[in-house]
Amino acid sequence: MNPYDVAPMLTRRLPPTVEPYRAAANQETIEGLVDLEKLARLAAEIGPQQGSAVVRLQFDVDTQRRHLIDGDLEADLMIPCRRCLKPMAVSVASHFKLAVVSDDALAAAVPSDYEPVLVDNEQLDLLEAIEDELILSLPQVVYHDEAECAVSREQLSSGEASIEEAARPDNPFDVLKSLKGKL
Repeated sequence: MNPYDVAPMLTRRLPPTVEPYRAAANQETIEGLVDLEKLARLAAEIGPQQGSAVVRLQFDVDTQRRHLIDGDLEADLMIPCRRCLKPMAVSVASHFKLAVVSDDALAAAVPSDYEPVLVDNEQLDLLEAIEDELILSLPQVVYHDEAECAVSREQLSSGEASIEEAARPDNPFDVLKSLKGKL
């Protein structure tokens, strides 16, 4: 079953922290919503957001006794268009695998298909971990369709030349060239 099939029914908020070792030992599944407006680093990256991310986390312990989290998230975000800078709706989804570690030395031993997540005082900051995954799942470049964008391709190409010329600093060796010509 797709975890997003139950998204409209979810009303429970994800707890801000969890005890990952206990949750993994009990093979718990946590599903809930995360308020996007509470994620300051995400807002700094793409602007203020509204709504919620749908999150599902499955905790487990593998045969090497590593505490693992298999997670899925989905969110509808407003991301600025790279041409006109006006926000546009973009749906992001991510499947991620985390390995719970208590220090940096243990993080180095995590299998390559897992990302280490640091636990402080037996508590995992779920909101921070979800925010990290949301930021990592952002598309590199987002554009409106040309018909919907306030900036046309022609405006961009004519603007690029003037931007490049304005951004090009004076060459400090031009002075040496002129002196060499006088000798």
